[in-house]
Amino acid sequence: MVLSASPDPAAWARMLAVTNLSEEQLHRGYWAHRHAYDRGDLTGESFWNHAAAPTHAILTREQLTALIAADVDYWSTLNPLMLAWARGLQQASIPTGILSNMPGPMETGLRARYRWIDDFTHNTWSHAVNLAKPEPAIYRHAAEGLRTAPENILFLDDRTENIEAALAIGMQAILYTTHLGFEKEMRARGLDHLLQLQGHSASQNGKL
Repeated sequence: MVLSASPDPAAWARMLAVTNLSEEQLHRGYWAHRHAYDRGDLTGESFWNHAAAPTHAILTREQLTALIAADVDYWSTLNPLMLAWARGLQQASIPTGILSNMPGPMETGLRARYRWIDDFTHNTWSHAVNLAKPEPAIYRHAAEGLRTAPENILFLDDRTENIEAALAIGMQAILYTTHLGFEKEMRARGLDHLLQLQGHSASQNGKL
């Protein structure tokens, strides 16, 4: 919810149709096991079989493929303002990184769709390191990957617990709720000059 925008409700509807779960059942199953999936403790197959347990003894290969594809679509809506800002930072030779709680199939799907992911200096994916926000070690991994001291990193996230964890290891951090709110906070911190660095608008085809 920083580089990405609100999840796609049409993709959620596809998950409901494939699993034949009620809204409440899918919501409960999806979020009960999501952290373990993001962390790499569960595979795509095991995650979806856990999430769909109320209506399926085991999902077919076709159902699993459809659910994984719908899940990628669900989280693929972009936040063009933040993507354009990231491109501006990169064009100014300022190191940028992604620190994301994300399962392996999601990373694979997003990389196939969006080439701009490779333009970031360093990316830390939770499933790849078997850690997840807000665990302190994943923030340290991201800082090491950027070869930057934590106090020189500005971390953005939409969850309070993730912001608190970043602050605890010495990073600067801003809770991202709206873009206007983000810009206001940047100005309050005297970082106006960084707001001027905005590249070309982002588009859904993966080009910035």
